[in-house]
Amino acid sequence: MPDNQHRQSPNQPLHAPHLYDNPAGRRVHKATTSYLAGASRFQMRDMNNYKASHITVNRGGGVGDGSIDGWDLLLKKTAPNALHNSRARFDAPKCDEDTRVEVTSELMEWIEDRNAPQPTDPTRNTVDPVIPTIAYQLGRGIPTLKWMIKAAIERDPLSFDQSLEAQTTALIVRPVEDLRDMGTDLRSLPYAILIDGLDEGRGEDRQAELLKAIRRCLLVGDLPFRIFVASRPEWAFHTALQPGGHLRDMAYHIQLSDKYDATADMRRYLRRRFGDIGLRINDPNWFSEDDIETLVQAGSGQFIYVATVYKYISTRRASPAARLKIVLTWTPREGQATRPFEVLDKLYTSILLDAKNAYEAVDSHHGRDFLLLFRTYHVQITGFMLHAEILPSVGFAADVLSALLSLEPRGEETLISDLRCLVAFKPDEFQSQLRLYLYHKSFSDFLEEPSRAKDLFIPESRVYMHLTKCLMQHIIKCPLDLDSLPAEWEELPLSELHQESLGEAVSNLPFSLGSPKIALDDDEVVGFTQNGGWQKVDNLVPLLYRFDLWFRRYCGEWISAVRKFSDHLKDRKPETAAVISAFAKKWRDGRKRWEKECCEGLGFR
Repeated sequence: MPDNQHRQSPNQPLHAPHLYDNPAGRRVHKATTSYLAGASRFQMRDMNNYKASHITVNRGGGVGDGSIDGWDLLLKKTAPNALHNSRARFDAPKCDEDTRVEVTSELMEWIEDRNAPQPTDPTRNTVDPVIPTIAYQLGRGIPTLKWMIKAAIERDPLSFDQSLEAQTTALIVRPVEDLRDMGTDLRSLPYAILIDGLDEGRGEDRQAELLKAIRRCLLVGDLPFRIFVASRPEWAFHTALQPGGHLRDMAYHIQLSDKYDATADMRRYLRRRFGDIGLRINDPNWFSEDDIETLVQAGSGQFIYVATVYKYISTRRASPAARLKIVLTWTPREGQATRPFEVLDKLYTSILLDAKNAYEAVDSHHGRDFLLLFRTYHVQITGFMLHAEILPSVGFAADVLSALLSLEPRGEETLISDLRCLVAFKPDEFQSQLRLYLYHKSFSDFLEEPSRAKDLFIPESRVYMHLTKCLMQHIIKCPLDLDSLPAEWEELPLSELHQESLGEAVSNLPFSLGSPKIALDDDEVVGFTQNGGWQKVDNLVPLLYRFDLWFRRYCGEWISAVRKFSDHLKDRKPETAAVISAFAKKWRDGRKRWEKECCEGLGFR
């Protein structure tokens, strides 16, 4: 029987295409017609034919099994909170009128332009309901498609336990393709699929699996779908959109933090919301434009800050003016009850904890302290104050700091892979070096304040102590044969990055050891001395003097810092102090010789 004999008009309800339609087992054709005449013990799927006159159909597990309703099973696998009109989304966050105009316009243009490059809100802690929820929303308004999805589930009730790609194919792609083959114009289907907050689903691998399923199943052929995913730029999404990523060439990527400045929107938002409060309290002058400008500047272009402030100020049974004053003048102090940024602090705490747990769970990161490492890069933003008598601060390029901290190449990128919604490494003002950049000033405030960061707080003193230890370890572990060093620094048998990081370690160690911010254990210095650290410095100093103009200029202060540190140490560790003092004297005496060699090398007498 040709396939099309069972097909119906797209406008008619589609019934289950069973061979038998009623309890009597009649065919949909004349009773005299026989297709298996004389057949004996013939088997076909769940149908057994023993005699031409007696046919038994085993319904168990097949399409139409009375014990399984595919649509009911689908409903159990969906995320009701994902529906745009869900009760759980009452008073959901949304853009105020006249705000985010640019980005919303760009998004609508992309959605409506079906030829342009390619949120359902899933249950927050898993991606598992995403495909069933999309299938449900496609099928609920189209009876024919609903039956097809239902039948697919009844054929294989365990399809929800299969891969996301297999689920997408079975529950969405094949039913839609069958609908197309019946003559339905797919352009009439709901085609914009919005997935919001997908980064909040547990499991980076599952997030990546879903993105690949979308790419391989929904963005191919003549399927009509436009997939819009709103997410923080965490690992799965960042990787997919990077050069070589599987979504790089086909995704239309909008980065809110980089492209859109929300400052003007933030002003409009606060004016409107504060105006509403004024109507409520019958006092339109309870705030000033200066108040709004102060809050906008504190927000660093990030809407979440002013939204948090408004939520705090607008709390019922509290004075808006009093709470506004708290926000504008708030400084942390012991035992303080007011917490205007509590909501924001909870968000930062959650993101940092997730990033910490993910980073430290990697076996090659065993023994590393994520918070300490990240805080080191954070302090580096304003520079390390190691030798204030010479320069206000000293800064390292991101890759140099990673080398000093004994991280692998590009280890700084791995460190922030789960913090990309808050930070990024960007070129400095001279476009020559990468430095950590924070999108939110409020995040920096959080990191620097123990009453807000609480258990996640890392004091600067601990950062400086760790950096000093790393400088010493970097010198000790340097794989150089001290008996056969070349005549010039550039000829050291090290990579360019290692040469640079070693030079920074030698240049900054004496200033770091003498910094008032550091209370280093004397045994650390003793160990460095006994392991030949100062001897290595002694061998490298003449080469560094000829190579590094900064070191040459401040060599006198560098030697003085070594001598001061040895004087500071001599009462507690006299033997170690004596060794350091001897080297300081040797370098002071050798400095004239090094300078003479430099002048001769430049052709001066």
